[in-house]
Amino acid sequence: MPRKKITLQDVARAAKVSTATVSRVANGNSKVEPGIQTRVLTAARRLGIDLTSSRKNCSIAFVLGNRDTLNEFQSQVLMGAESYCAQRGWDLQFISFVSDLGIPARRLQLPQALTRKDRVGGVILSGTHSESVLTALRDLRVPFSVLGNNIVGDWRPEEYDCVTSDDVRGASEVTQHLIGQGHRSIYFLGDQRLPWYARCATGYRRTMHEAGLEPSFSEIHSGDRELGYLAAKSLLVNGPRPTAIFAGNDQAAAGVYAALQESGVRIPDDISVTGFNDTIGSVLHPALTTAREFPKEQGQHLAEFVLRRIQNPDLPPQQVVIPTELIRRDSVRSIAASGIGNQKSAKMI
Repeated sequence: MPRKKITLQDVARAAKVSTATVSRVANGNSKVEPGIQTRVLTAARRLGIDLTSSRKNCSIAFVLGNRDTLNEFQSQVLMGAESYCAQRGWDLQFISFVSDLGIPARRLQLPQALTRKDRVGGVILSGTHSESVLTALRDLRVPFSVLGNNIVGDWRPEEYDCVTSDDVRGASEVTQHLIGQGHRSIYFLGDQRLPWYARCATGYRRTMHEAGLEPSFSEIHSGDRELGYLAAKSLLVNGPRPTAIFAGNDQAAAGVYAALQESGVRIPDDISVTGFNDTIGSVLHPALTTAREFPKEQGQHLAEFVLRRIQNPDLPPQQVVIPTELIRRDSVRSIAASGIGNQKSAKMI
């Protein structure tokens, strides 16, 4: 005997709500209370159906915030998220979003795809966003996940579905590697007004202090490659030259390469260079020592979290911290260790 087809009325009876409420949940209506959404979706799963699969707008928005270009790292995050969504029958829609990072949530103008009646089912936040974007999406009851390394402002990651790279520990490992190769004069290049550079700087600073060494920073503010180029040029002029430069990402390291090679400074014979994120390190010459951040895996987890949130709005916040991996290549040389200083003040150029 053929199995009876499950109807919205069956789900409504099981969840003890109206058929209209079940219909609103199936269509992703944000006006349904999260607790009721969970009850309806749970009842539907017990009956053997997935209400979210029938939604008219079965798509996720990948919102890249405040970036002029889709760089190598963000491209891989996007690819990881798209692959996960496609395997589960969801489309991924790319949106570039530029906002004032200091504006409060009530004045924020979100993209229409996130606010209109037939809006996307959920959102992945990548690129650079403020805490106000998180607040605005939460107020709208839009399911979302966030790449936690790139949020500007005072926020609490444990309150959100958040994927984070363990970049503080990764930067510490890069610094430890340089110290282990005998380097004592190590400069960190990165705009610490931006959270991913600031986090790497934290790991670098902590490890330098633990070794009794003086941390030294560049305070030049520019785009990644330009920052590396300008900071390295300034360092060569102002001296004294360090034996090693730690660039806060591979793109900045590429700028350092250009500046040093243009000035006749050999890598690693004269100055060793490291980067962070391992997006282009293997194609630089010499190949760049860096820390791998696994952006595709980050994208997959971001997609997993938001789809899970759509299906179960009452889940506790989902958290994952992805470790980094030190990738040793040809841009660092070993030198004879000199005495370790105990200076406490940081140098800046």
